[in-house]
Amino acid sequence: MDIYKLGIKPLLFSGLKADPEWVHQQTLKRLNWLDTHPQNLLAISFLHYLEASCSFSDRRLKQNLWGLQFSNPFGLAAGFDKDGVAAGIWHTLGLGFAELGTVTFHPQTGNPQPRLFRLSKDEAVLNRMGFNNQGSEVLQQNLQQQTRKFCIPIGINLGKSKITPLEDAAKDYLGSFQRLQNLGDYFVINVSSPNTPGLRSLQNREQLATILDAIQQENRGTKPILVKIAPDLTQEAIADILDLAKTYQLAGIIATNTTIDKENLNTKIIKATGNPVTEEAGGISGKPLRDRATETIRFIWQQTEGKLPIIGVGGIFTPEDAWEKITAGASLLQVYTGLVYEGPWMVKRILEGLVQKLEERELETIDDAIGLGNSQ
Repeated sequence: MDIYKLGIKPLLFSGLKADPEWVHQQTLKRLNWLDTHPQNLLAISFLHYLEASCSFSDRRLKQNLWGLQFSNPFGLAAGFDKDGVAAGIWHTLGLGFAELGTVTFHPQTGNPQPRLFRLSKDEAVLNRMGFNNQGSEVLQQNLQQQTRKFCIPIGINLGKSKITPLEDAAKDYLGSFQRLQNLGDYFVINVSSPNTPGLRSLQNREQLATILDAIQQENRGTKPILVKIAPDLTQEAIADILDLAKTYQLAGIIATNTTIDKENLNTKIIKATGNPVTEEAGGISGKPLRDRATETIRFIWQQTEGKLPIIGVGGIFTPEDAWEKITAGASLLQVYTGLVYEGPWMVKRILEGLVQKLEERELETIDDAIGLGNSQ
């Protein structure tokens, strides 16, 4: 029985009509309490329950990328745990890895509220959070204070502080990387959020090259560095980024961030503001992003002949969604909006479904399925 879909979700979405950001904050507070009270009997019991009910293990789902061991390919996307307050327990939900952030060099409050909206008719979320986080120094402290060894790979997503001029973006990213480079297993350069003014212009070849050059000079090949791109880029712009990926020896691409395309949605008016959804600032995640993200994955896989690892994210709700992204070329997957609508027990359903897909096609491991849809 899925208590989230049967009880918790209807209560939050319809009964209480709770503000999505408030719900998110309360969720993180409770996860943080579980993470910081390892000796508490109630915390121990609940974590054991989560791990037993949400987890699914099968050797065929294991992945080895960048020298990191992933017990399965399904991870937490950036944006959920920006300050790493629950970094130690994401594995209890059955996730194979977790990406913290987006974190900026300077702490910032983000955009004015309300700034997070559920589009239930579309199984989507509209967000214009604006990289609200406590800054890379606080994330550094939070990770250093962890008393337990992380059970899964931890990625860190880096963004530009709003107060930092675009011409100084490389210094901003570099400052955060220097603070955190010994605490993350891989790092992501986020230049694709639509919610920081001018940020997406950093996907421009020349500006992105400056950032990557600064990071890689400091990194010296120690940590895997990835870039997260927007789904709204032209194929020519993506090709430019892939060219830079070769030049700067990037470890991979995350495809994709949220989309600014708000056409063809079933939701027409945002109730909290009374405005048409097409007039609201922010990016759309969830099911409306699914196909666009998958096609971006497919294009990258084809352009790189499958040689550049891709983390696929956007609109994953079912095993079929996950399988489609893997066979398009994704080595790993991430979820955020799917958790909002499907709850934590979706992780086990996805993983069980992927194993079933492997068995149906008589494939040995999930690695055998990557890009398979491009050769048929």
